[in-house]
Order: sequence, then structure tokens, then C-alpha cells
Amino acid sequence: MPDDSGAARARQRTGTGIGLLLVLVLGAVLLIALPDDDGSSGDGACRGLTVGSWEADDGLTAEFSRYGDDASRTDDWTGGDGTHSVRLPDGRVLWLFSDTYLGRVYGPPNPHGESYAWRDATTPLVRNSAVLMRDGRLESTLPAPLFADPAPNQWRWPVAARVEPRSPGASEQVVRVLLWVRTAGQAPWIYGVPTATEVATLSLPGLRLESIVEVLDQQPVPDPSRRVLFGTTLVEEDGWTYVFGGDDGRAASRPASHAYAARIPEGGLADPDAWQYWSGSAWVPGARPRPVLGDGRRKGVGSAFTVVREGGTYLLFTMAAGPKGLTTVASYWACSPAGPWHGPGKEFTPPLPQGQVAAYNPQAHPVLSGGGRLVLSYDVNWLETTGAAAQLSRNVSLYRPRFVSLRLAAAR
Repeated sequence: MPDDSGAARARQRTGTGIGLLLVLVLGAVLLIALPDDDGSSGDGACRGLTVGSWEADDGLTAEFSRYGDDASRTDDWTGGDGTHSVRLPDGRVLWLFSDTYLGRVYGPPNPHGESYAWRDATTPLVRNSAVLMRDGRLESTLPAPLFADPAPNQWRWPVAARVEPRSPGASEQVVRVLLWVRTAGQAPWIYGVPTATEVATLSLPGLRLESIVEVLDQQPVPDPSRRVLFGTTLVEEDGWTYVFGGDDGRAASRPASHAYAARIPEGGLADPDAWQYWSGSAWVPGARPRPVLGDGRRKGVGSAFTVVREGGTYLLFTMAAGPKGLTTVASYWACSPAGPWHGPGKEFTPPLPQGQVAAYNPQAHPVLSGGGRLVLSYDVNWLETTGAAAQLSRNVSLYRPRFVSLRLAAAR
């Protein structure tokens, strides 16, 4: 389930369609815990926050390795990117992925004599998948792809999701999944041309796909680098769902992309008329979205980023601007979704496997949080598009989410 210079774009999505969510989107888990002596008044007041410290979450990373390597399964998830999660009313966690390998994994050594678990290099790729977790253990893969291609040479990447009323005020709940539609294109659009944002509705508890509705068509925007896809992350507050999106500035060789924001009343995600976009001064239905963050150079986001709310403060995690965006996560903070956003704050570099790889798509996972902690993930991909699929099958551990845990500190 694509960030910067040509190299950064490569890391966002590996050739053969395993692209970064140019979305470029970091599936993994960052646990956020506030220090006890951070000066918080406990009244929800907005205060500047940044990364204080962090550590790898080896346990959660290992759970995805265990599930992906399970040789008793022959047609389930063995690797993917675009990592997003949502907790269902019955306690299960639904994990959504973009470009995904199914198939079967074989134990080491691989055909090259290396000590890596591997899959057959001819294993096909599907554009999206979903995996269910119960009590911290991954247990099953839904039939994939979950969201069929809308047309020839087009595909859907699932991004953020939430459980909400079927309609405003209704008692019945459904799962809404934001989808990015992309269309095959030529360089620099090797990970697809941004086309539209859609919302899918899944039934509960069966997770049957009921409908897909287009909420924002971007084909009329002539410059693909100015097209905005929404859904890389969302935040719920006071009866509203704030949905964030980005443009593909990095595909156009800008060091950073711009972030945008929309809001929708609870229960209205699948209603295009309910969407209000930040116009630069107000939330307006049908308005041309205006950036809430980004100068296209030092400040800005990767095409996939995440936002969480801690008390009265909004925190945004993204890959850093420029060449550091291959390895380094930066953060910003604000007192409202529309900003102003302050930062970038303290940066950190999460662990990466050996080889020509890069990190991308940092994503928070509040469903795994607790006791003051917040979970966030990052994805890993091979940098060079040529031969990428072979590398990812040669060592299946590469193309899977990784997790870290952080502690926040007051921003200086």
C-alpha cells in the first residue's frame, strides 16, 4: 500500500508495483509516553511537544515476521507496506496494507545460500490486503485484493480507516476506509499518477465490502504534482473527523510535499457533500484545498505522514525533507488541524536492515496504545526500482512494517 529526490521516490515504492505509498507511506509502531514531569496541567491545554527519546519495539515487529513466515499458510499475507490499523467494536484490530505479497515463505537458506527466509520471485503482487489481529496476535488474512481495481491501469491503495455510524446519529456502525486511486504513468510518476480519493464502507462484524464512493476527483487538476489525495491519517475530535492529505511535490523533485486538511461530521465520511476543506481561512464545502503545512523546501511532509492528538496538541510525524527523508523521521506540532504547525522538531533515525533500503510512511497506531503510550510504524523498501521485486523475495523480512516506541518532551 509512495518522498523526495529520485532516490527518495524509489524508496517510496519499489518498481514492480510495490511502490511506496507515494503516498509513501512507514508501517510500524511508535509508542508515545509523556514524561511525568513535563509540566502538563491535565486540562488539555495545547503545548509544544516533540520527540524526547525512542526505542525499537522488537515484539511487535517480530509478530509480523512470525505471521508472514508461517509456512502452514499458502495464500496469505507475507509482506506489504502502507500500514494502517483500526480497532473493531468486538476488539479485533484490522490492519490494512497497500502493495502486498501473498504466497508462501520458505525457511533459510535462500537459493543464494543466504540465511534469509524467502519466497519464489514469481510470486504475484496484489494492490491491497487486510489482516486481522486478536489479542495482539495476527490470525487471518481477508481475501485479497479487498478493493478491486477501478479500471484498467488503475488501482486502489487503502489508507486511514475508522469505525463510525452508518449515517450521522445512526446506531448501526460500519468501517469506513479511505482509498487512494492512482493511474499508471511515466516517469516521474513511476508509482502512479494521483487520481482520486474514495471512501469504502465495510459491514460489521463480517467486513463485507458494501460500497465505494468517490469523494474528491483530482483528474481536472492539470499538474499531477498539485493533486491532493486525502486519508494518509485522520483524527477524531468533538464530533468531527479531521482527514489529512498531501500532494506529490516530491515526485516533481521538490524536497518536501504540502499537507492539507479536511473535516467531516461523524457518520459522514462516505458523503462527498459532507466534506469541508481548509481554504486557507475557513472550512468550506467544495473549496480548493489549501496547504496547512509546507514550503516545498525545508518544511513539509512526505506523501504519507501521520497525525495524532495528545491533550490539546496535534502531533505530525513524517519523513524529513531532503536526502534525510530516506532514513529520518521529523515531527511538527500545532494547536489545531489547520495550524499553524511548528517545527520540524527533534529528528530520529529508526533501525533499518542492511542493504540498499529506506524507511517511509510513519503511521501512528492508537489502537495499540495505552498507559500514555502511542504506537507508530514505518515501512521499509528497496531503494532501486530495478530488481527490487527479486530483492524483496530474496529476503522477505525487508518488505514488512517495523515498530518503535517514543517518549515525548516539551518542544523548545
